[in-house]
Amino acid sequence: MSIVEERRISIGISACVYGCKTRYNGKGIDVLGLFGREKESFVFTPVCPEVQSGMGIPRDPISLRGGCGNDVWKGDAKVKNRGGDDVTEAIKEGCICCMKTLEKAKVDAFVFMEGSPSCGVYRTSLKGRRLGNPPGIFGALLLEERIFLIPAADLQSPIKRWDWIRRLFAFTWLKSVQLENKKDMYSMWHALKFICQEIDNEKSREIGRRIATLKEVLEVGYAEALRDEILEMLRKPSTPAKIKQMLWKNYAYYRKNYKREIESINEPLALRNMTEVVKELSTMELAAFKEGFIFGASPVVFRSGRRRK
Repeated sequence: MSIVEERRISIGISACVYGCKTRYNGKGIDVLGLFGREKESFVFTPVCPEVQSGMGIPRDPISLRGGCGNDVWKGDAKVKNRGGDDVTEAIKEGCICCMKTLEKAKVDAFVFMEGSPSCGVYRTSLKGRRLGNPPGIFGALLLEERIFLIPAADLQSPIKRWDWIRRLFAFTWLKSVQLENKKDMYSMWHALKFICQEIDNEKSREIGRRIATLKEVLEVGYAEALRDEILEMLRKPSTPAKIKQMLWKNYAYYRKNYKREIESINEPLALRNMTEVVKELSTMELAAFKEGFIFGASPVVFRSGRRRK
């Protein structure tokens, strides 16, 4: 039976990609406009470390000097603006203020502006393919918290957006699901094994073998250690090829067991654009929900109390 999430997931987001004109040049973009009805599944908390630092809008752009964001927090690197002013302490205070806001909002994930020296995680430069000095100052704090991190640019791709959202639902469900005994572990893995196999088949097979040999009484700390392993796996993106293959695998199961055809679902190698693939995935999700079985590629679905069909 499908796992239904009725809680609206709390997501932090860099204010400049929420539509707020908070960038140093007074600009911003709205990546959430791409969500459509899916936006209703979440509660968003926009923050901007640079604005919270008191530097205002517009402002001189900043850059990391002498190291990455981690080095800034250790006191081994500085943050300076275009004019050469040292704004290290101000930006650190802004980051701490934003992190406290996210803690109050109890966010499960954060949509970050990659390329930003403050919010960037894997890149702190917007110039071509230069990485800069990642992670950024705020990005370093986000990595420490080990929350679910989503690059804002990925949300502009229909297939990447679908991938991030379905993994986020699985991630938040796993964070809170009870894992006290062997039965709990089996039930959890039954729900998540297919999405995990899609992301990292070798690692997932190894986890499956471990779970299969569990004793009735779990060793102290075993369940939480395994939970952390799987949470880390769910943070990693899949690929369009793997997603299409898993779609077809689940559709084949549906067709065999429920004796029904869905004409709009194509074989993995059939040529079509990613928007069409996402439509097929949504169709399969709905069919699985109606029939009461778990769609392995997207095991946790959002349905508010008003929208259970």
